Amino acid sequence: ESIPVYLIEREDLYDRPNLYGNSMGDYYDNIERFTFFDHAALKIAEALGFRPDVIHCHDWQTGMVPALIKGPYSESSVLSGTSVLFTFHNLGHQGIFPVDKLYITGLSADKFFHMEGLEYWGNISLLKAGIVYSDAVTTVSPTYALEVQTGSYGMGMEGLLYKKRSILHGILNGVDYRLWDPATDMHLSANYSLSDMTGKGQCKDFLIQEMGILPSLRERPLIGIISRLEAQKGFDLLEEIIEDVIALNVGVVALGTGEVTVQKAFENAVKRYPGRISFHTGFNEPLAHRIMAGADIFLVPSRYEPCGLTQMYALKYGTVPIVRATGGLNDSIDRFEPRTGKGNGFKFIPYNSSAFFQVLCEAEEIFSDKKAWEKLMENGMKADFSWGQSARRYLEIYRSVMDV
Repeated sequence: ESIPVYLIEREDLYDRPNLYGNSMGDYYDNIERFTFFDHAALKIAEALGFRPDVIHCHDWQTGMVPALIKGPYSESSVLSGTSVLFTFHNLGHQGIFPVDKLYITGLSADKFFHMEGLEYWGNISLLKAGIVYSDAVTTVSPTYALEVQTGSYGMGMEGLLYKKRSILHGILNGVDYRLWDPATDMHLSANYSLSDMTGKGQCKDFLIQEMGILPSLRERPLIGIISRLEAQKGFDLLEEIIEDVIALNVGVVALGTGEVTVQKAFENAVKRYPGRISFHTGFNEPLAHRIMAGADIFLVPSRYEPCGLTQMYALKYGTVPIVRATGGLNDSIDRFEPRTGKGNGFKFIPYNSSAFFQVLCEAEEIFSDKKAWEKLMENGMKADFSWGQSARRYLEIYRSVMDV
């Protein structure tokens, strides 16, 4: 269908190299930038006479919209009474601003700046505004929706989210298999599918050569990592056990960029174990696809992970995920049981290097059982994490908030 899309342009606010900030921190005028964006979106609807059934907002950048609908736009002939759904993708990004910036938003302090509103420890939280003033709230996996109601994951919002639990839903993100499918992936040295896996081995050979891994490791597990390099992602656990991991006679190929300390840890590991560990800094989409196809095992040992997509890509490419049982990782990966042949990967629960290493050893042992490993790969490649099922859940919620 032909769906019109309207873009909002203002060079002084949006013509910047990054979306939200740079290496020095957030942009100083983010509240101005997103106040303008939110008001502009609502003003466009009014100007067009477009009466939406539902407004679906994402993250703190649009968190003031539900409040605006109940405040300055409550008398709008177009927007008054419009239902609002709010989705947060990562509770760690809360849109915190000093209270003296409230006037910029157009929201009155009397009506909105209080404990039951957008006040958060004396500041403004636009994430909290989205949660408080929406008709329903979603996040990006069922497990994460439960986790954020606890002190371990709620990041100060757990009480509010527990209170809102009746309208809080967890819906797993989907994957676009038009972009991530080894049968059609143009970035690969060879394509393959479940019916013909020959290309998988060719992709491994190419990756070993490209990344400078020792050819003698061809028949051993090749571990892949593609990630932002930050504390959330759990690579401190890998750093603790890297000597033991290499002792398993495996290769490691990694691609990522982020925090300097994490990046340095990878660079030091390469110096200690040349030919066994290879690390490429930065963002490189073609290489990401080649790692996904050429690796045997894919690591996502996150401290917390609201959804995660790379583990779903890995399944499609017959690359077995090892994940921590948190958020969407827990929802998408089922522990493989050799006896029954069920499951699509491996996962560990406690956030410690001992539990992580134990599951790595388990995977390394099963890798030597060719028949079991092929079954494990097959299970993963048959999994379907396309958007269809998730879209149906969103439609259900759209209808429910319209009824409200």
